[in-house]
Amino acid sequence: MSDIHLAYPTESGTVSVLNNASLTVPPGETLAITGPSGSGKTSLLLLLSGLQRPDRGEILVGSRRLGDMDSNTLADWRSEHLGIIFQSFHLLPGLTALGNVSLPLEIAGQGSAREQALAMLDAVGLSHRLQHYPGQLSGGEQQRVAIARALVHQPSLLLGDEPTGNLDQETGEKVLSLLFDLHKESRSTLILVTHDERVAGRCQHRVRMEGGRLYDV
Repeated sequence: MSDIHLAYPTESGTVSVLNNASLTVPPGETLAITGPSGSGKTSLLLLLSGLQRPDRGEILVGSRRLGDMDSNTLADWRSEHLGIIFQSFHLLPGLTALGNVSLPLEIAGQGSAREQALAMLDAVGLSHRLQHYPGQLSGGEQQRVAIARALVHQPSLLLGDEPTGNLDQETGEKVLSLLFDLHKESRSTLILVTHDERVAGRCQHRVRMEGGRLYDV
C-alpha cells in the first residue's frame, strides 16, 4: 500500500486516520502493527481486506489492486485469498464449531467443505468439540474456531486484530503458538494488529502506527 489517506467526518469536524501511510510486506512474512488505541490500526486492516476503501492511495495485494475491484469482485477475492481473525471472534451463534468453519467453503461452493473443516478443527485441537455451539465453548476454544475458519481455505493473506486480546495469558500463548505454526505450514502472509509485546515479538517485522503514519520499529 502506498500514500494512503483516510479520514472520517465527525460532528466536530473531519478526523484524519491515515495520512500518507505506506507499507510493504514481503509475501510469506509476518508483521506486527502496534500503536496507541485510536491510532487507526483496525482501520488499516479493514483497508487491507477491502472492507473499507481509502480516500486516496493505492493498495496492492499480490498482483491485485483492490481499488480496481467492484464489491462483487472484492467479495470473491476475499473468499479465495483472505483470512481474518477478529478480536471478538464473530462466530455465528446458531452454527456449531463445524458449521462455522465449514461455512466459508460452502459459500464458495466447495464440495469437500465438511472434510476440510474437520481436518482444520482437528489441527487446532477441537475434534472433540465439533457439534458444540459458540456459547458452549470457552474463550480460547472460540478463538481456535475463529483461527480454523480463517485458515480453512488456505488464504495467501491472513489478518488478525488483537487475536489474543480477550484471552488469559496461558490460553493466549497456546493460541499464539498455534497461529504461528499454522501460518508456517500454509506459508501465508500474516499481519497482526496488537498491543501485546509477546505477539509483536514473534513477528519478523514490526511497525508502529502513530499520527496517521507508519514507522519502522
